[in-house]
Amino acid sequence: MYIPQFQLKNLKQFIMPGKIIVIYGARRTGKTTLLKEFLKNESEPYSLVSGEDITIQSYLSSQSIEKLKAFVGTTRLLAIDEAQKIPHIGINLKLIVDHIPNVCVIATGSSAFDLARTTGEPLTGRKFTLKLFPLAQLEIGQIEKIHQTEANLENRLIFGSYPEIVLMPDNRSREQYLKDIVSSYLYKDILELDGVRNSAKIGRLLQLIAFQIGKEVSLSELGTSLGMSKNTVERYLDLLEKAFVLQRLNGFSRNLRNEITKNCRYYFLDNGIRNALINNFNLLVQRNDAGELWENYIIIERLKRQEYLTDTANNYFWRTYTKHELDFVEEREGRLFGYEIKWGKAKPRPPKEWLSAYPEASFDLINPNNYLKFIS
Repeated sequence: MYIPQFQLKNLKQFIMPGKIIVIYGARRTGKTTLLKEFLKNESEPYSLVSGEDITIQSYLSSQSIEKLKAFVGTTRLLAIDEAQKIPHIGINLKLIVDHIPNVCVIATGSSAFDLARTTGEPLTGRKFTLKLFPLAQLEIGQIEKIHQTEANLENRLIFGSYPEIVLMPDNRSREQYLKDIVSSYLYKDILELDGVRNSAKIGRLLQLIAFQIGKEVSLSELGTSLGMSKNTVERYLDLLEKAFVLQRLNGFSRNLRNEITKNCRYYFLDNGIRNALINNFNLLVQRNDAGELWENYIIIERLKRQEYLTDTANNYFWRTYTKHELDFVEEREGRLFGYEIKWGKAKPRPPKEWLSAYPEASFDLINPNNYLKFIS
């Protein structure tokens, strides 16, 4: 069963001759599925190749205009899956769009830091970038009725929304699938980089982050716990963010001297991955972290919505040293929007310091009664 991916609409909108669409995303989030679904209705001659094929690598890493022309031939659309596997892919794609008229190119990659590094500067002004997450409620809602969405909410908080997870019939299969991703795929892109060898410490770092959702993270404390330097912790966190495992939020400050801005908060791009890392798939009534799971879910779903609907916003959390805080702050179109994200029935009021410092800003509570409007 295919759940319509929202980026399919954006791909159709952005594809054009002389431009390259780069699709980033974690492994198993459906990049290849997206590519094949797009090509189903393609009337122009196209070629779908894999960057893992050594023959393809020899052509598309050649930096030879004649060799690239021979490879493309009469194709009007070149689709390259796992493009990050191809050496010098950026300069070769530049040569293709600069020297072969009317060719469209789509390139996918599971490793954003690697693909960005090889395509970034050579393709300045020549590419559009699309980011692919595990399925968004924006997408799942196309195949669910409202009562089904409400019934499946607990599963989303516990098992996440990788495409295969959403379609699996039972929780035992979901649990095994997530454990397989963590053991086989989660660190693969990072460990392929030079100088990164210790998957055990990366795993331990992620476990520590998993217990600090919604809290500021101290790099020094993490380094002490892991027996590594603060700089190494910072580097690993940066790689985990670029590998689509974590998402960082910075603190917001504009007026008050006591606003916290130095530390960051981290969220997992998928709840299921977070729970697999700590090996906890218990029901919500058996957990003491339901609030953290809810906050993680809502913030990531909101980021998916921003990406897919191309709603530009700067995202933050807000907290003062006197412990007044907002879980999520959006800055868009010159305005501030503050949100408190609560799983329970509490109805908190906006902090007085927030209202006095930012009188034009809004405040909303996001809870299970109204969250769908916020994320879909």
